[in-house]
Amino acid sequence: MLDLAIIGGGPAGLSAGLYATRGGLKNVVMYEKFMPGGQITSSSEMENYPGVATVMDGISFMAPWSEQSTRFGLKIEQKEVIRVEKNGENFKIIFSDNSSDDAKAVIVCTGAAPKKAGFIGENEFFGRGVSTCATCDGAFYRKKEVAVLGGGDTALEEALYLANLCSKVYLIHRREGFRAAPSTVERAKKNEKIEFILNAKVEEVVGDNAGVTGVKIVFNDGSKKDLAVPGIFTFVGLDVRNEVLKQTDGSFLCEMVGDAVKVDLKMRTSVEGLFAAGDLRVDAPRQVVCAAADGANAALGVISYLESKH
Repeated sequence: MLDLAIIGGGPAGLSAGLYATRGGLKNVVMYEKFMPGGQITSSSEMENYPGVATVMDGISFMAPWSEQSTRFGLKIEQKEVIRVEKNGENFKIIFSDNSSDDAKAVIVCTGAAPKKAGFIGENEFFGRGVSTCATCDGAFYRKKEVAVLGGGDTALEEALYLANLCSKVYLIHRREGFRAAPSTVERAKKNEKIEFILNAKVEEVVGDNAGVTGVKIVFNDGSKKDLAVPGIFTFVGLDVRNEVLKQTDGSFLCEMVGDAVKVDLKMRTSVEGLFAAGDLRVDAPRQVVCAAADGANAALGVISYLESKH
């Protein structure tokens, strides 16, 4: 029987593991389907984490987190959790191979995944010219023209990253205004390699067996434009990864607000002993520093919860 099971190995999960074990819990395991680090590892630029003044990519930024979080006894296991169930006062963690573990408390930190933009050809050409990760795939388009879709911080930061590699970057956004930080917008506007295509959306990507050959754009006034580019990077938001909380009857284990988990300020859900942290929870700011704080809060909440049971 585990004291605590942490599901997800991004900033929230790693912080939860650090605070839980440093706070005295002895039997804590974090389950992560992939390598620890989370979605931020696909970012080309991390410049706003307090106390870390060096601008670095997401992989470099997250590199020390696993070592630090395991220093006090956290175990990290590369397993895919498919479901969490309540089992009396405890919880059952069920894995993709149908094996399971039991835990007295659970913190779910499964985060979010890039949202599909919804244009024709997106699924067909995903991985063959359609991408959601500039640091992963940008090098394939060195000295070529590419398109970026989106108007938030991620879209503009990745457009700036791609401008270092590509001959031209077309930034497509559905409105005049941007959700991105004004300083980031200003940097993008000053970059000679970035051309803004505003009040427009991507209607379709076209291509052949080799991959994408072009992007069809439609403007809000109905006019159209074709771009002959071999790649498009989409950054149009995130979908919450809440699948592990879905029960066999289709309901959720705890109270939800839309797709997100309802929590209080201590990251407690409606189910005693179950906590949620990071991008999974309601009103998540989707910033690394906030996810890390959520994880710490959840871990402290678990310690108090387990102490109250003795």
